[in-house]
Amino acid sequence: MHRAVMAPVAAAIMLLAGCAGGGGTTASAGPSAAGQPAQPAKKIALFLPESKTTRYEAFDRPLFEAKVKELCAACEILYSNADQDAAKQQQQVEAAITQGANVLVLDAVDAAAVAPLVNQAKQRQIPVIAYDRLISGIDYAYYVSFNNVRVGEMQGQALLDALDARGTTAKGEIVMIHGSPTDPSSADYKKGAKSVLDGKVAVGREFDTPDWSPDKAQQQMEQAITALGRDKIVGVLSANDGMAGGAIAAMKRAGYKTLPPITGQDAELAAIHRILTGEQHMTIYLNIRAEAEKSAELAVALVNGQSPAAPATVSNGTADIPAFLLDPIPVTADKVKDTIVKDEFYTVDQICTAEVKAACEKNGIR
Repeated sequence: MHRAVMAPVAAAIMLLAGCAGGGGTTASAGPSAAGQPAQPAKKIALFLPESKTTRYEAFDRPLFEAKVKELCAACEILYSNADQDAAKQQQQVEAAITQGANVLVLDAVDAAAVAPLVNQAKQRQIPVIAYDRLISGIDYAYYVSFNNVRVGEMQGQALLDALDARGTTAKGEIVMIHGSPTDPSSADYKKGAKSVLDGKVAVGREFDTPDWSPDKAQQQMEQAITALGRDKIVGVLSANDGMAGGAIAAMKRAGYKTLPPITGQDAELAAIHRILTGEQHMTIYLNIRAEAEKSAELAVALVNGQSPAAPATVSNGTADIPAFLLDPIPVTADKVKDTIVKDEFYTVDQICTAEVKAACEKNGIR
């Protein structure tokens, strides 16, 4: 549907020079006209769920803030990261409402439990945008995310293709390491992956991973190896790159000479290194710039009293939410050059470190 176009995060940070600080950014509304009192700055509050996943602080936040400043120099940004603590996020949202936030952009730690917070905002006529994770149980302005079921389908298909290529599909079992049970996106990834893998490969062990924690994923993989036996595991379906890294650490520790294919998501730099050197089979590249900038555009429109039409709707069990759903892109070693490098998601220097230089040359990355 679209082509991911991602400038280096450094460019986004440059746009923010002098604007960021501490827990948020601020801007004045400018001088008053004709001696009239200055109007208070419009306030847009952004809430991100955690910092264990690299993307949130490295990409989502600076890209969102840069786009808001581009579109609304007088807007004030109230930023908070909940560090995977639902109670902390509740306090952050309530504080932003008290501070006079005009729009909330919320990536919920527990998307099934934040309806009361959204209701507080609605009572004060503050529109809410669900960012990345679908909030259930209440109506709100917009949902901006990726086609999450499609992400799972791509992961499942990539793993199945890798197993077929190795001739191991029917010779063992796979381990499935899903994301946080409080994140509805995780259920979508699982649904998509299972739609491809069910009936085609045996599942030896399956885990939901609190907080999307790489450490917990490593422990889960260690449990699976102990239960199934090292030689019985032919593949690993990991829902993201951080957990893939944990699973790979467990397999290395267990003495694997050749790692089975393992999936991921988010195109973390460490994962790109692993993909090029053959430790990880693939990742899902998400156009975070498009997601962050679309959310910023909608937030600025809402503070200006506008309600842009959305191309889709998504049911959250209570209401049909106007939605912008972006396409994910699967990336294997042979696709890094034409996606990650071409879109300048990372520079060649960032990717092609000394340890990865030979693998870069093999894949035409210079």
